[in-house]
Amino acid sequence: MRLVLATLLAATAIATPIVAQQMPGTKDKAAITGGTYTVDANHTLVKWEVNHFGFSPLWGLFGAVTGTMQLDPKNPAASKVDVTIPVSKMVTGVPGFTAHLLRDGKDGGKPDFFGSAPADAKFVSTHVMIDPDGDEAKVHGNLTLNGITKPVTLDVDFYGAGKAPAQMGGKENVGFEAEAKIKRSDFGLGYAVPLVSDEVELTIAAAFQK
Repeated sequence: MRLVLATLLAATAIATPIVAQQMPGTKDKAAITGGTYTVDANHTLVKWEVNHFGFSPLWGLFGAVTGTMQLDPKNPAASKVDVTIPVSKMVTGVPGFTAHLLRDGKDGGKPDFFGSAPADAKFVSTHVMIDPDGDEAKVHGNLTLNGITKPVTLDVDFYGAGKAPAQMGGKENVGFEAEAKIKRSDFGLGYAVPLVSDEVELTIAAAFQK
């Protein structure tokens, strides 16, 4: 009993300074500073989701995203984004499913999805439309996926900004949530449509630092 109590007290003593700290990020747009930001690859994820046979959703994640964002708080509509997403590093949590997405076609034929050496995906913005409140935007741009480029619009919400604590590098941070819908068939990935939905829902957690 004494050992359990001592362990709890020690854990509380360690956790208290963390709990007492204020969240460094804020939804106050005044915390955003201008300049060129780079993607925080450790905290940026792209989730994709499809309807599988009408029975269940299936999803996977793209990570290891790289790229830049140019941001001017005084003129947010002039912002620019250029990011690269390594398709080859996609994960689903189900080894067999991931292998199917990244396997080559039989006897040299066309793969069902990406194949074993897929090209990186890339999104480059063309123009940005800001809502009157300044915390939501439509980011229009070109998405290159599977070697095909198509226009795509991201619905973006400002998530937070601020300076990271010194022990975490002390960098300026800004983050967003974004959503979009694309069609697999537009990018030459129409295998099993319509049993597996042509429409893909994208949900993006985007973190940037400078």
